[in-house]
Amino acid sequence: MRLIVPLQGVVQGRGGLFVGSLIPCCLFYFLQLYLKRRRSPPPPPPDSDSTELPRTSSRSSLFTRGNSIGRVRVSSRAAPLAKPPDSPYYIGLERVKTDPYDRVSNRDGIIQLGLAESTLCFDLLQRWMSDNLMESLMIQSDVDGGFDVSSIAMYQPFEGLLEVRVAFADFMSRIMGGNVSFDPSNMVITAGGTPAVEVLAFCLADHGNAFLIPSPYYPGFDRDIKFRTGIELIPVHCRSSDNFTVTVSALEQSLNQARKRGSKVSGILFSNPSNPVGNILSRETLHAILSFAQEKNIHVISDEIFAGSVYGDKEFVSLAEVAASGDFDKSRVHIIYGLSKDLSLPGFRTGVIYSFHEDVVSAAKKLMRFCSMPVPVQRILISLLSDTRFIEEYMAAHKQRIRDKHFLFVEGLKQLGIPCAESGGGLYCWVDMSSLLTSYSQKGELELFEKLLSVAKINATPGTACYCIEPGWFRCCFTALADEDIPVIMERIKLLAESSTS
Repeated sequence: MRLIVPLQGVVQGRGGLFVGSLIPCCLFYFLQLYLKRRRSPPPPPPDSDSTELPRTSSRSSLFTRGNSIGRVRVSSRAAPLAKPPDSPYYIGLERVKTDPYDRVSNRDGIIQLGLAESTLCFDLLQRWMSDNLMESLMIQSDVDGGFDVSSIAMYQPFEGLLEVRVAFADFMSRIMGGNVSFDPSNMVITAGGTPAVEVLAFCLADHGNAFLIPSPYYPGFDRDIKFRTGIELIPVHCRSSDNFTVTVSALEQSLNQARKRGSKVSGILFSNPSNPVGNILSRETLHAILSFAQEKNIHVISDEIFAGSVYGDKEFVSLAEVAASGDFDKSRVHIIYGLSKDLSLPGFRTGVIYSFHEDVVSAAKKLMRFCSMPVPVQRILISLLSDTRFIEEYMAAHKQRIRDKHFLFVEGLKQLGIPCAESGGGLYCWVDMSSLLTSYSQKGELELFEKLLSVAKINATPGTACYCIEPGWFRCCFTALADEDIPVIMERIKLLAESSTS
């Protein structure tokens, strides 16, 4: 009847109820009977032994007819990232996760030498956190003196609280020798060093542009910079004869070659102390790099995240200090810093962009809505970095313990006849294992990398991952090792060496 009711209002009228209701019902009944007779007869029932099609077969055929519709795709930007890593650096890190070494529960596991993190001063951090963590979060209200939850729960400036930027400025000046001051207004706080690198690259270069970068260099820069910005990295190859220190002549050659290929070079990126070598750039070298950049009208990015992890006799000099001391256009100078290395706090995701360029700072502030540091972490860091007595105690212990661990590790390698490059900073050493290669080539180096992983159960980053042109060099991070782990590593390397020569 629900189908007939709409017709009633159309055909009712003069004929009253009989014409308006009964006749349409009859017409509708005879129409249905006519259509039913015109339909083709139903197919005969299937035999009892025939296979019945799934009830969903007709439905699925609607989506596969003609094979015109396949699996839904992701963007062309995401597709390469979804693939398994091809860099030995990330391959090694993933392999360790499947069988991590533990001196108590898994002594045959893979020992991690591929990750630059430190546990050397966890006892000092543990003590400070136990005594001060809650107090640093419990900001008092101006109204009743009680805990003000809005101080950590409400939106705050994406670029970081003014108090945390002031604390960072003072801390950075202190660990960089006190010879340079940092202006909090030129600073943007990020959720880690990785977004600091990426945001700065985004602000300094267009998609398809390039940065010159002395090699060997930290393999993570490929992901940090290339993934989303579309900026290329052009290695400036350095050699062991110069202890892998970049020269102006090498920069000039790489820049000219890049321009011949049609690449637009927007800047120079380097780490100081160097990662993975660990050497420290001299004041003269920094001055030469900055002069070169000014002549070519390009930017300079100095990654100084290991500035407080210097353990040698060589002085660390910040690029900010060099820029302030000469007749330079400081707007091309940019510094990257963080606390994952010097304060052993990678889990806090703490990074800093420091730039003398007003537009870079302004743009970076807006981009921080994608990677701002949580306010509770900022509150903790304000208290931590402002605790001058603790910072002095911590940094003195941090440097001494790195120095002691470096000595133990390098001496162990020396006893095996394996030398290291001269270094004075960082949480690693640059080890020459070329004597263990079956062939002096990239292939030979990758074969040794696989033997170290599979046979010796050691993950060390091969130079190939760092774009080193001399085969056989490996980065070995030692600051997460206990003293008793080092003889285990040396014994494993010794056995691998003996098996290769037998």
